Amino acid sequence: MVKKWLNKKVMVGLLATSVVLAGCSSTKDETVATVDGEKITKDELYEILVNASGSEALNALIDEKVVSLEVKKEKIKISEDEIDAEMKNFMEEVGGEEAFNIALEENNITEKDFKDDIIQYLSIRKLMEPLIEVTDEEIETYFKENKETFDTIEQVDARHILVEDETLANDLYKQLKDGADFAELAKEHSTDGSAAMGGDLGFFPRGQMVPEFDEKAFAMEVGEISEPVKTKFGYHIIEKLDKKEAKEATLEDHKEEIKEKLFENKMQTEYVSWLEEKREKYDIKNSLTDE
Repeated sequence: MVKKWLNKKVMVGLLATSVVLAGCSSTKDETVATVDGEKITKDELYEILVNASGSEALNALIDEKVVSLEVKKEKIKISEDEIDAEMKNFMEEVGGEEAFNIALEENNITEKDFKDDIIQYLSIRKLMEPLIEVTDEEIETYFKENKETFDTIEQVDARHILVEDETLANDLYKQLKDGADFAELAKEHSTDGSAAMGGDLGFFPRGQMVPEFDEKAFAMEVGEISEPVKTKFGYHIIEKLDKKEAKEATLEDHKEEIKEKLFENKMQTEYVSWLEEKREKYDIKNSLTDE
């Protein structure tokens, strides 16, 4: 879902850029760059952008406009509470607010752009809801066929600081015992990819980490900070944040989760046919494809 969203935004952005370039000047050979005095014009750039992804991007814009008109027609409103709830769900999926902000920055996406897409998604969802039914029988069948994926295995939620030098590791451990902020020290000193997120590793099961790390993390108490643990990667200071005990899943515990998953699956299928039907009812003129 995220990848599709990013691809759509990139395509739409490319087309918007090309339209702006084409519309900014009436001079066909206006220069946007030169190489040893050789000109690259706006028209040349526009043609490359349109040929590369213009048709697909323009269709995405047309689809968005159709949805927008249907939203107005059905008087659909999306509240701030609904937007905030969806934002919160997505942040949890990617590992928290900090990880979410890093993902936005890495993909050159603003929070406003992301919220606009959430509004688009929630609007489509409300348009689809009257057309989709998920039965108890479907939910029960899905649970039976996928029960093992809902069973909870023993897991630990931890963060760590990884350094190569034992002396530095001991010094950092002492700072932590004296009240230093774990996340800040991890960002400053940790040598692995989790540093940007304050050392947060999320939940993991037995056997996922190297043996020395694994053994220590599962033996610790929640809230405990370990002395430096030596592995082949260096010296780890581990803080155990939470744990999940092994638990066999029940249908009742996962009924709403499964219902939501089945709804999402049906919505993707239903949306394609719904959109095709709605497009036929509008007078659409596409200069890139219409002859």
